Amino acid sequence: MRHALLIAARDLRERARDRTLHVLAIVLPLGLAGIFTLILGDISGDSPMFTFAVADSDGGVVATTFTGEVLERAAASGAIRLRTAASEQEARTLVGDGTATAAFLLPEGLTEAVRTGGAARIEVVGNVDAPTGTDIARSLAQAYADRLLAIRTAVAATVRSGVPTPPAELASAAAAALPQAAVVEDTTGRRQLDAKTQYAAGMAVFFLFFAVQPGVTGLLDERRDGTLARLLAAPVRRTSILAGKLLTGVVVGLVSTALLVVASSVLMGARWGHPAGVALLVVAGVLAATGAMAVVAAIARTSEQAGGWQAITAIVLGALGGAFFPVSQAGGVLDAISLVSPHRWFLRGLADLAGGDVAAVLPPVAVLSFFAALTGGLALLLFRKVVRP
Repeated sequence: MRHALLIAARDLRERARDRTLHVLAIVLPLGLAGIFTLILGDISGDSPMFTFAVADSDGGVVATTFTGEVLERAAASGAIRLRTAASEQEARTLVGDGTATAAFLLPEGLTEAVRTGGAARIEVVGNVDAPTGTDIARSLAQAYADRLLAIRTAVAATVRSGVPTPPAELASAAAAALPQAAVVEDTTGRRQLDAKTQYAAGMAVFFLFFAVQPGVTGLLDERRDGTLARLLAAPVRRTSILAGKLLTGVVVGLVSTALLVVASSVLMGARWGHPAGVALLVVAGVLAATGAMAVVAAIARTSEQAGGWQAITAIVLGALGGAFFPVSQAGGVLDAISLVSPHRWFLRGLADLAGGDVAAVLPPVAVLSFFAALTGGLALLLFRKVVRP
């Protein structure tokens, strides 16, 4: 064990001076996570996606019901943000300068038109650069208009049938019978990462497989440079040489991932969860990454060939495991295949930790540990041919 630690310490001193490793292990994953969060963060629902302006020139019950029942309930759920405009012109200006995604224009006489069966409309003005938000605003207005039409149709049919009840009372009864929009609190606990954590964790586990590469390919570098023969001639067991190289990859992976967890939490506001659960996942993930990359290195003939194969393996497993986008949402065969990727289990563990306690990460940790033991054992067997005297 002493020799393995000495070999690992020597390799770690060399890796500490490798600026390329610094970029791959820390700078690049943190930078990409920040870029993904800035570009795509709102899509995940981590914060209100759209700001809608409302210009109510009517002030009647139809307009106030739309604002209070439809829009304010949506805003209370955190899906949108509302802003009141004093006039239609102000609402259009807010949309034009990008302050608001879309605006609802409730014209004067809207309530009276609905009551008398005249032409009534809710105008939606959208930002040309925000088609998704405009479509959502249009859908909200259309849903309310459909409800009003249903009420009008029900009242007209009842009046024609000869019922003596006043139309106003009929309208109230019809409105009460229609399904009401409701926003309820989810008390089951969300097993889902917020956008910042999702991208930070995805990039961390993706580049983890690149970070451990230099350690596990160290034996091939030693053989190429002729220093492996010196190690084999020294009174050092071959298992110590192998263990020292693998330990180098493990330490580099642990340090880089720990730095990314801290940096993303401080700089991006990522919420990884309970420290103990995160620690278990990180250790298991690092061991799994080291084992996978060690197997690839063991079947390669040169360090250059190993680097190419390892890059392909890391990219395929990362894409399959949802490091960039949640592939599991695709369902079907792709979802089933993604279970072979350590990335999938690492991210699932963090998601489970977000909706539960430390015990929730134990199944993913067990799978990652099994993967690490399987690949690590296979790598040790394959590397024996490399360290033959």
